[in-house]
Amino acid sequence: MLKDLFAKKRKYATIPSEKLKQDVPEGIMTKCPECKTIMTTKELNKAHKVCTSCGFHFRMTAQERIQKTIDSNTFEELFQEMKTENPLDFPDYLDRIEKDRAKTGINEAVVTGKGEIDGNPIVIAIMDSHFRMGSMGSVVGEKITRAIEVATDEKKPFIIFTASGGARMQEGVLSLMQMAKTSVALKRHHDKGYLFISVMTHPTTGGVSASFASVGDYNFAEPGALIGFAGRRIIEQTIRQELPEDFQTSEFLLKHGQLDSVIHRSKLKSTLATVLDIHRTGGEE
Repeated sequence: MLKDLFAKKRKYATIPSEKLKQDVPEGIMTKCPECKTIMTTKELNKAHKVCTSCGFHFRMTAQERIQKTIDSNTFEELFQEMKTENPLDFPDYLDRIEKDRAKTGINEAVVTGKGEIDGNPIVIAIMDSHFRMGSMGSVVGEKITRAIEVATDEKKPFIIFTASGGARMQEGVLSLMQMAKTSVALKRHHDKGYLFISVMTHPTTGGVSASFASVGDYNFAEPGALIGFAGRRIIEQTIRQELPEDFQTSEFLLKHGQLDSVIHRSKLKSTLATVLDIHRTGGEE
């Protein structure tokens, strides 16, 4: 009898009460969506936001990318003041933009600036999927274009981290125009002999993947990133065939010659530094 009583007590003692759950601050623990491992958020951040069990790469904010990639105290943001308008009078568009500004602390889905990577001066653009899923509107395209032009004028390499759901439908054809505008700026940069490195992260899709993301002198990607133009279901319905399980992943693209390398996040900065060292000289004088 007593034995059974104590057994029940032990059983119920393992179940945390609602009060105990409420006492744990929100955000202190993070669950991996891939392997379901639960780890402390502090541990995850220390590991470059990569799951310590399965290697799943969590999404990063633009600020986190800057912190992990750019040398301390060297980043200078460019074109921060640029803000999106509503050229097509799309309902609730500006309200949604304002909500994302408040949530992310940035004005648009890309942060542009100058800095150094292991002492190598560069111009950089970092897309942030936490802002309107990184979709490309007029301001995103303009900021990227202006950053490329700064890199060309200052004879510096240009690096972009892409993360996007594609062109922003609320701006219609104006968003699609950014594909051509950014690509022309990159062609001028290339014609001067300057380096362009594209780093594709999860996800890089739609008009972004079909324009500036795919035309780097070096095209890199993080492990497991979704990279493609049209969605999987649309392609399967169009060609009436079932696609491979790993279709549109960075590993699939590497296997088929569309990437130069798939790089673990912990090695990304050192890889970029090596490439920049190799190309330290060059370009028109």
